[in-house]
Amino acid sequence: MSTTDAQRYQAPPELLKDKVILVTGAGDGIGRAAAIAYASHGAQVILLGRTVARLEAVYDEIVALDGPEPIIHPLDLAKAGEPDYQQVADALDEQFGHLDGLLHNAGILGQRTPIGKYHPAVWQEVMQVNLNAAFLLTRALLPLLEAAETASVIFTSSGVGRRGRAYWGAYAVSKFGTEGLAQVLSHELEEISKVRVNCVNPGATRTNMRAAAYPAEDPTILKTPEQLMPVYLYLMGRDSAGVTGQSLDAQ
Repeated sequence: MSTTDAQRYQAPPELLKDKVILVTGAGDGIGRAAAIAYASHGAQVILLGRTVARLEAVYDEIVALDGPEPIIHPLDLAKAGEPDYQQVADALDEQFGHLDGLLHNAGILGQRTPIGKYHPAVWQEVMQVNLNAAFLLTRALLPLLEAAETASVIFTSSGVGRRGRAYWGAYAVSKFGTEGLAQVLSHELEEISKVRVNCVNPGATRTNMRAAAYPAEDPTILKTPEQLMPVYLYLMGRDSAGVTGQSLDAQ
């Protein structure tokens, strides 16, 4: 399926029935929309994020839609270490014994400033949340993903993670790293595992991060997170079986 076809994908109502899917950054923006979309197509969703109140609001939305009752797992990716990610894996192993899907959506923008003026502490935090956390969580959850009949890992990329652009600093570099991590992992797994690994570039979307990056922009001209969900559903569901090592645009 081409990128354009994926953008037009119409997911069957029970595409993700009985699937267990973890979404990071699930309390807001694209993560919230994806969690709700996955649940509305039958998935048991684990909502992982920093702010409990936001996760609880998404939980309530899913329950109101009669989706499978989600699970809330608060975690601050900026501060989490290897034991925290292993704790997530151990809890899911005890409750489910496998994991069918993992969406790495959580991310922070950092500074929009020249490299020469970039604050080192902010650089470290952006790399920690956007790249290191994705590595550590994937590493901890990989045995559970491999225990599933088939599984999908989706990393969140960016246009500035494919071609560098001035003043995007650590955010752009972290997304270059994300693309590299996904490519390496997909090549490692494609011959020995049924876990597929892909990236999605959401593009300009009506989110808080976009508003922070472009404060003068009219948000009403941008697509909403909900309008991007065809690609996210396609890559998470059975119709993308065999698709791995790709980086798709959501719009």
